[in-house]
Amino acid sequence: MELTVGTITEGKVKSITKFGAFVQLSEQQVGMVHISEIAATYVSDIRNHLTEGQSVTVKVLSMENGKISLSIKRALEQPKTPRPPRTPAPTPKPAAPATFEEKLKQFMSDSDSKIAGCRQYEHRTRSRKR
Repeated sequence: MELTVGTITEGKVKSITKFGAFVQLSEQQVGMVHISEIAATYVSDIRNHLTEGQSVTVKVLSMENGKISLSIKRALEQPKTPRPPRTPAPTPKPAAPATFEEKLKQFMSDSDSKIAGCRQYEHRTRSRKR
């Protein structure tokens, strides 16, 4: 059987280590499932999830330098159906002042509030400079 990246196949757990499990895919091919690829949840002890000789479904993640990287959790994932893109809710725009006088009044109001905010903290900075 010819393996390629992305292939989902069956195998038997050959041995278990602290960092992963080795899975026999065919007579000549053995791949490793890293501890992070065992289950979708946190795995502290692989033996709680797998036993030697157990049949597992695995997905081939990579094949480099004769090493085969496998995943059990990715083999069990259901393909996600694409969601339509979300459209943001329209935000109401504040009514802009129409005349020059209204614009000037709005500017003066904003300016006064900013100056008042600056003066509120002015006494604190003066006492530190002394």
